[in-house]
Amino acid sequence: MALQCGIVGLPNVGKSTLFNCLSNAKAQSANFPFCTIEPNVGVITVPDERLNNLAEIDKPKRVIPTTVEIVDIAGLVKGASKGEGLGNKFLANIRETDAIIHVLRCFDDDNITHVDGSVDPVRDKEIIDTELQLKDLETVESRIAKVEKMAKTGNDKKAAKTFELLQKYREALMQGQSARVVNMEPLAKKEYLSDLFLLTYKPIMYVCNVDEASVKTGNKYTQALHDAVKTENAEVLIIGAGIESDIAELESYDERQMFLEDLGLEEAGVAKLIKSAYRLLNLKTYFTTGPDETRAWTFREGMKAPQCAGIIHTDFEKGFIRAEVIKYTDYTTLGSESACRDAGKIAIEGKEYVVQDGDIMHFRFNV
Repeated sequence: MALQCGIVGLPNVGKSTLFNCLSNAKAQSANFPFCTIEPNVGVITVPDERLNNLAEIDKPKRVIPTTVEIVDIAGLVKGASKGEGLGNKFLANIRETDAIIHVLRCFDDDNITHVDGSVDPVRDKEIIDTELQLKDLETVESRIAKVEKMAKTGNDKKAAKTFELLQKYREALMQGQSARVVNMEPLAKKEYLSDLFLLTYKPIMYVCNVDEASVKTGNKYTQALHDAVKTENAEVLIIGAGIESDIAELESYDERQMFLEDLGLEEAGVAKLIKSAYRLLNLKTYFTTGPDETRAWTFREGMKAPQCAGIIHTDFEKGFIRAEVIKYTDYTTLGSESACRDAGKIAIEGKEYVVQDGDIMHFRFNV
């Protein structure tokens, strides 16, 4: 399930440094705009203690975590919607992603140039919001031009409904709001506007890149951003990209933990970010486990057992018979599949079963 989060932001806010920490990829990181011109893609392992615990029980030959893709996209500048800077390339790259991680500079450093001359994360956020909104408005206006005549003069009910929904988006965008704030039934959007792909409809998370002194408590810049986005229902994370870079260079787990303890942190910022990105994409995890392999599998919340079986192999979905399901807490408490079977903790589920996060699955199929 190749789903992507795109890392965006103005030039020189720490996007590529953060990306390098996440993926150990070598995206060029330098003190000048547009050092990242082609999007860099990193396949990131999602930290999950449940996978480790299951592996401790079954002692498998292989342990395979689930992953999410992170894309580092070139910095955007004011006027991108009109093609300024690398605007068109930026907008094309972000359109291909499923969610947005917006990195904002929340630290002072005279040695690092800010493209607009001063540190102001709220202003920076609004610059990117405006450019994405303008591009979306262009998309909506273009679609309205195609359906308006049919909606007003004919008996085309679908065109009329599409026009009505487009008007809602147009009104919000004209007021400087993002498409994601429009209250619209998901089924209506899927039926009438499934191919619209608005940039500002994508789920978003704001990442405040701070200095070491602010990594635990934040600062005036992070507080200002919190206040600015409180009505957006968006997650805000505080991360020190420079600190994360230092942590990434430490070779052993113990060294990294000591470093975190010295800073008063329980977990590395990149681990929090990866988990948050996973949630942002509305993803969950189920497991398969045994002596050969313990593995985490990614699925979208709400998927049923046959669909989840198809993630392993399409034949599993085509020939689905049933699923044997053990809850994670039962497995780790009782200590084995056989113990769960003896205790009556294995549920037999059919095609309508909605898989839950943490389920341990065994699919029965016949092709």
